[in-house]
Amino acid sequence: MTGSETTPSFRLAYVPGVTPTKWVRIWNERLPDIPLTLVAAPAAEAFGVLRGGAADAGFVRLPVDREDLSAIPLYTETTVVVIPKDHLVAAVEEVSAEDLADEIVLHPLDDTLDWERPPGRPAMERPATTEDAIELVAAGVGVLVVPQSLARLYHRRDLTYRPVSGVPESRVALSWPQEETTDLVEEFIGIVRGRTVNSTRGRPPTPPQPKRKRPEAGGAQRKPGSGKTAGSGKSAGSGKGSRGGSGGSGGAKGVKGAKRGKPRRRP
Repeated sequence: MTGSETTPSFRLAYVPGVTPTKWVRIWNERLPDIPLTLVAAPAAEAFGVLRGGAADAGFVRLPVDREDLSAIPLYTETTVVVIPKDHLVAAVEEVSAEDLADEIVLHPLDDTLDWERPPGRPAMERPATTEDAIELVAAGVGVLVVPQSLARLYHRRDLTYRPVSGVPESRVALSWPQEETTDLVEEFIGIVRGRTVNSTRGRPPTPPQPKRKRPEAGGAQRKPGSGKTAGSGKSAGSGKGSRGGSGGSGGAKGVKGAKRGKPRRRP
């Protein structure tokens, strides 16, 4: 088998917190002969994965460098604060950034929120990863502000989270190298955007089919050669017979003529 005969495939990268299951399922239904391979990538390394050719496209977190990468924003996540279940913040439904002013707020090196300055008091050092920061929250060292999907991803029974207002939000996008916008990338873009099979990009629209003319109501009721008009039960064989329906003298003559044409036989 030569290199040109290799089976096509599609590699999809995704950062922690993103769940691509729905889109992968649709891909497998529409393109069962083209396998899709998932490539897990840390948020800070996702763009390098795309630029290096290790994935054809990927779910990443904005911002994206538009010099060489294309991106389609998909959704914005709620920002939450992760806290121990017995923390005072757990007693309310939502907090603001000001409510965290006296808290030690952990700021991991792989943080995905575009902070000017995180709220609260900084820890002595920054955890290497969000997962490490979660462990520190469980140990009572501080609290952690993250996108809700990451709070769910690293969920622990002894922790909970609450929405935070007045803080940055993380936006998820589909991204791919601009110079590598292949047909398969276009197919996946269509899936993510919710296009149906018949509305895939690049496929000409199906021309509308002409509607068949329905027969006129009068024509549908008439039956050639029946000798009767629809719904009347009277003879329509001649013009006089038709006028006879009004009860005029022409109708009477028509009746007499009919009797003379059929003389009764004597017994």
